[in-house]
Amino acid sequence: MLKRFDHNSRRILKFPAVLPCQDVNPVTLLRSLITLSNCITNYQSELFATQRRNVRESVRQIGILSMFFGEIMEQDVSCLPDPAVLCFSELHHSFQKILFLFEDCTRSGARVFILMKSHFVATQFLTLIRAVATALDILPLNSIKVSTEMKELVEMLAKQARRAKMEVDPDDDYAMRRVMLILNQFENRFEPDPIIIKRVLYYLGINSWSECHREIRFLDEEISLVSLENNERDIHLLSTLAGFMRYCRGVLFENSILENTDDQSAGRSNLEILSCLNPEDFRCPISLELMIDPVTVSTGQTYDRVSIEKWLKSGNLICPKTGEKLATTELVPNLNLRKVIQQYCIDHGVSITKFQKQTRDISSTILPGSPSSAEAIKFLSEYLVRRLRNGTDKQKSTAAYEIRLLAKSNIYNRFCLIGAGAIPLLLTRLSSSDSTIQENAIAALLKLSKHSNGKKVIINNSGLNSILEVLKNGSKQESKQIAAATIFYLSSVQANQKLIGEIPDAIPALIEQIKTGTSCGKKNSLAALFGILLYPRNHRTALSSGIVPLLSNLISCSDKPEIITDSLAVLATLAESFDGSDTIMNASSLPLIIKTLQTSPSRAAKEYCVSILLALCNNMGVEVIAILANNANLIGFLYTMSTNGGSQAGKKARSLIQVMHRFHETSSSGMVANWDSSRIATIHSC
Repeated sequence: MLKRFDHNSRRILKFPAVLPCQDVNPVTLLRSLITLSNCITNYQSELFATQRRNVRESVRQIGILSMFFGEIMEQDVSCLPDPAVLCFSELHHSFQKILFLFEDCTRSGARVFILMKSHFVATQFLTLIRAVATALDILPLNSIKVSTEMKELVEMLAKQARRAKMEVDPDDDYAMRRVMLILNQFENRFEPDPIIIKRVLYYLGINSWSECHREIRFLDEEISLVSLENNERDIHLLSTLAGFMRYCRGVLFENSILENTDDQSAGRSNLEILSCLNPEDFRCPISLELMIDPVTVSTGQTYDRVSIEKWLKSGNLICPKTGEKLATTELVPNLNLRKVIQQYCIDHGVSITKFQKQTRDISSTILPGSPSSAEAIKFLSEYLVRRLRNGTDKQKSTAAYEIRLLAKSNIYNRFCLIGAGAIPLLLTRLSSSDSTIQENAIAALLKLSKHSNGKKVIINNSGLNSILEVLKNGSKQESKQIAAATIFYLSSVQANQKLIGEIPDAIPALIEQIKTGTSCGKKNSLAALFGILLYPRNHRTALSSGIVPLLSNLISCSDKPEIITDSLAVLATLAESFDGSDTIMNASSLPLIIKTLQTSPSRAAKEYCVSILLALCNNMGVEVIAILANNANLIGFLYTMSTNGGSQAGKKARSLIQVMHRFHETSSSGMVANWDSSRIATIHSC
């Protein structure tokens, strides 16, 4: 009878109780009531940070009813009167809600939230205990065979339930008022007394970095859920508490962070694995969701159409990322980026709607959720920067790790950290001989490099060379992988593509990581190389460093489909130039491309193969076309791609088909010698 709800599937302080059906078997109903009662009374051994008095009273009353149900089960319950069954059904409904309420009061990470909801929670306790009293009013106690003592006990319980005063505990009320005072001080740009904060946290049992971190995780999850409902009041409270707890985690518990190996290992295992087709790389700067219809504004920044249109309709005529005034509100579709996103989704079987949650309010990502949260994050950012500048090695490492976590949250946090001067100090930490400090510093820079201002500050402080040094000689493989990911984000700015390419060791270092790195390192380096090669003059360096044979080897030998696809993406970029096509032909990679087109299960991989083949035809002419035209099986795959591939891939497949047909026509009439690449270009343009 009991329906189980996981914490992850049930919103906090929501009670989806189910009323038993009218023809429920009395035996089944009583057994379920006993089970529910035992579940509730077992909570008396749990730690309740708040609502202790209300919990004790609820457990006492339900414990008595549990004994009552046990006595009834010792008798013949098949002929219970209908009013008794109705009473037990109502009690079952109320007990479900009480169990949900107990779960929420002890939910991991929800202590400060439940404290600030004390009045609401106390009201729920009162409502549910009164519901128990109402149900007992219709119980025909004289018709039920139990002992006289038990009947008297139940009658007394009913009277007590009717008169019950479920109020906010005075200690809870005092702690709640202290939190409100602290939040008010933040809002007025006054840094609170840490002793007062520690007393509140001690009362709630939040005594370590990990416990504080759990509070933040819970609050962040709730913010994401509440944002879908556009509940501004709850968003304000949750954001305020999240900012407060982040301040506490970074300032009050910095000395305990390194003792929490579980949290640190979790952070390390959550390394950013990039791909030139990774949805994390293509999230809208406003909504932080995967862009479905990317468009570019006059400043050159790209956003999802829905988000930027909402921004403009709100009367904002500045670029959200740069703050520059928009010369025009015209939105230019970014078709290349849209195609790349779609290819990723196709390749990995990802539904775009999985990432396309309902549009969140712009202020939840670009702006803080509340004035108090804004000031708390500013104070925290300044504190962490002071630690980076003047702290011990342990404090510097802790500060870098905290920045790494803080910058992961949203754009506003990154903005505050960049404004406080975190980037120059993090760059100096990259040369540390302590591998942990180096890893935390490069990971923090990765997060900050996603912000447009962060990219500028890194470049202006000559950060490229420091990041490349980590890529080449990082103390740990994880640091090298993160460095490659950072270069990828920096390369999203066209001017940076040129700068990176001009550094002699940059492209060779990425190629070395592709050769010797882990799967994560290979992916990130391929993605970075893909970004750098968008600047055509960088092709020559990559080609002279032996990139084509390396990519061919990955395509033929790798057991990772995403690495094969990314390798093909880089190869397709190189094939656009004559030198790239020539190198591909000299490396004897053409048969491999044809074989991959015919055998790969990945649609994206097939589409890249078509792009490469067309580029080879355009650049190398009849030498390639003759090989393709004489492959009897190839035309069938191209026909399939022309109908089932994406719009661009279909167009290219049709162009290849026309090229091959035209070659057969000219060869049969003896005109092959007059064939040239201009004919291909003409066909392609058609």
